[in-house]
Amino acid sequence: MFDALLKRLTGAPSTEPMNASDSRLALATLLVRVARADHDYAPEEVAVIDGVLADRYGLSTAEVAELRAEAEVLEQKAPDTVRFTRTIKDAVPYEDRNSVVEALWRVVLADGERDDDENGFLRLVANLLGVNDRDSAFARQKAQKG
Repeated sequence: MFDALLKRLTGAPSTEPMNASDSRLALATLLVRVARADHDYAPEEVAVIDGVLADRYGLSTAEVAELRAEAEVLEQKAPDTVRFTRTIKDAVPYEDRNSVVEALWRVVLADGERDDDENGFLRLVANLLGVNDRDSAFARQKAQKG
């Protein structure tokens, strides 16, 4: 599965639809990418990523660790973010994409610092997910409240 998704995400665009496992890995990879946007992959961010994946998909600690490890490798190898957001956008209804943006904000805010690179990256990702600025701001506010 991982190799096939890696080929689809790093190679030429494919007309083959992504499955649920692909969208899980795409979200996990996007969470890792936003955590690394400030060049500091903090333990607090990893903990939030693990919590998001466990809550969203009902995964065990071992399953979360495996998914995150795959995402960390894929994040380093994938050339762009568009393919991840497209996979999520295709698989997740708009209302639920707001919760994806909220999860991304939770990762950004996990280490207690908001970096300009993280802000810019999140603005781009929200746009690519089709989430407007207003809804992204509400998602950020919700994430800040905990």
